Amino acid sequence: MIRKGFWLGTWSGIVLVVLLWMIELMTGKRVYTLLLNVDFIPVIGDIQWPIWMEWLFHLIIAWIIAILYVYVVYKWWNGSRKAAWLVGGMLTLGAAFTYFPLTTLAIKPTPSVTDLEAIVYWLIGHAAFLIVLVVFDKEPPRNS
Repeated sequence: MIRKGFWLGTWSGIVLVVLLWMIELMTGKRVYTLLLNVDFIPVIGDIQWPIWMEWLFHLIIAWIIAILYVYVVYKWWNGSRKAAWLVGGMLTLGAAFTYFPLTTLAIKPTPSVTDLEAIVYWLIGHAAFLIVLVVFDKEPPRNS
């Protein structure tokens, strides 16, 4: 179950990062910057992290979400596809709503909490995360 969560979280997280990176490159909206930003976290935020470490921080969150997703879908719902979309959707929506506190807390320039275009891009990225999470989840997890 944990292995499956890592696998799903890795792919979902990579798709989200790459999509928001491309959106930021094409539009100038700092949604990728916002996703990887940790400058507001005490101690961690004081360090100038290399980009691979910022990706790792993001993937850790994606792994937690995906492991929780696998646990709930398979332990409580026996792998139901309807439950997969429901649970995945709830977890992803929760992650998507971090736009507001992350934007408010950020020290470096990020989109405004009222920037509708950036919010739409953020939601599109998280919808892609959800789709990859559920679509790549094709078979029951092994006991691990």
